[in-house]
Amino acid sequence: MISEAYIREELKQVKDPEIPTISIVDLGIVTGVKIENKDVHVTLTPTFAGCPALRLMEDMVKDHLNANSKLGKITVETSFETTWTTDLITPEGHIAIKKHGLAPPKRNCSTISMEILESTKCPYCDSDNTSMKSPFGPTLCRSLHYCNNCKQAFEGFKPV
Repeated sequence: MISEAYIREELKQVKDPEIPTISIVDLGIVTGVKIENKDVHVTLTPTFAGCPALRLMEDMVKDHLNANSKLGKITVETSFETTWTTDLITPEGHIAIKKHGLAPPKRNCSTISMEILESTKCPYCDSDNTSMKSPFGPTLCRSLHYCNNCKQAFEGFKPV
């Protein structure tokens, strides 16, 4: 029998196009899996409404699940019913973000403040001796930092 847990485990093989060290499951964007007989419907909630990779991720999910001969018809939809937050990122996702060279977001932050952004740990050496260079990074969800310990520049994933 095909279960939601089985589908989620399969989807851990589908990586985020922007951060290829993290799966879309561990990023928290797979917000629904429905199974009827062998047919599977997956709901994705994007990290933000203007995400340019939405259709690409839908296609990646379809392609991956369609390659599984145990499954029937695959449908994927993007929904904004659930609001994505960084608290949906799994502990494994935090490790994957760090492996990519980004500082993972702090958990349970109701608002983003300069104090929270300034207290970002270095993903390379785990030092707290860092300084924020800019609250604005190359994407809306990142800030720019510098580690005074290991002398590495890095990006921090903003908590939202």
